[in-house]
Amino acid sequence: MTSVQLVEVGPRDGLQNEKTALSVDQKIELIARSVAAGARRIEAVSFVNPRRVPQMAGAEEVMAGIERRDDVSYIGLVLNRRGLDRAIDARVDEVNVVVVASEEFSRRNQNCSVAEAVSTARDVIRDAGSAGLATTVTIAAAFGCPFSGEVDPRYVGEILAQFSDDRPSEIALADTIGVGVPAQVRVLADIASTRAPGIPQRWHFHNTRNTGYANALTALETGARALDASIGGFGGCPFAPAATGNIASEDLIYALDRSGVDTGVRQQVLVDAASWLGSALGKDVPALLGRAGGFPSA
Repeated sequence: MTSVQLVEVGPRDGLQNEKTALSVDQKIELIARSVAAGARRIEAVSFVNPRRVPQMAGAEEVMAGIERRDDVSYIGLVLNRRGLDRAIDARVDEVNVVVVASEEFSRRNQNCSVAEAVSTARDVIRDAGSAGLATTVTIAAAFGCPFSGEVDPRYVGEILAQFSDDRPSEIALADTIGVGVPAQVRVLADIASTRAPGIPQRWHFHNTRNTGYANALTALETGARALDASIGGFGGCPFAPAATGNIASEDLIYALDRSGVDTGVRQQVLVDAASWLGSALGKDVPALLGRAGGFPSA
């Protein structure tokens, strides 16, 4: 049976663009619900400046309050050395460092050039590895930029090639604003395999234009080891206009389960978690499985 890891990003990407900021206890509850559903890799916190992204405040308190389990890996998003130091002190299991594949978006998102972001990311990968942490480098806006338009996949390949000697634990290709289509997934998967050979691929999709699930299934066909998704389909980037939610974990798991792909994640527990999260945020749940129910019905 084919298998793929679900990387649950709801506690990070799912919350960072919401007007309602959850309390530390609520964030811990969301993570606990993710674990109960069977998620074993969870992007739990972001070590960014809380003045820039207030919703991500309290990362250390969240990490101090979660249940530690040998079979669960907690990921922290970092953008620089300061973020890495915080992540190490908070005892995350993995770090995810981001490089944006667009000069204008990089400056808006991280206040640096792409070259500067690559240099920082390489340092983070080296130092995090020395500290015993697994590492992911995410190439954000790999499918398109909200300010500059199309992103040349060859440019993405040039960025990836700079990490081939650093050997991060995985690379993640992110459709940050939800413009990608399956044809782009195939092209980028081939480029990533060529320019960063042997490094496992993880993919991050948003469903802004209703192509996210098709993209995820295409990535699976190209050999994806992990797929990001967010409980309830909440999420978005605070620095990208109209970047709506991630693909929903429960809707993705439904498609994977029905396709004979093993994830070890339970649909109904995700649906219940999404309902809880929608109430906490005071919003309707974007995902569809909670409305229609699974099939065949229980």
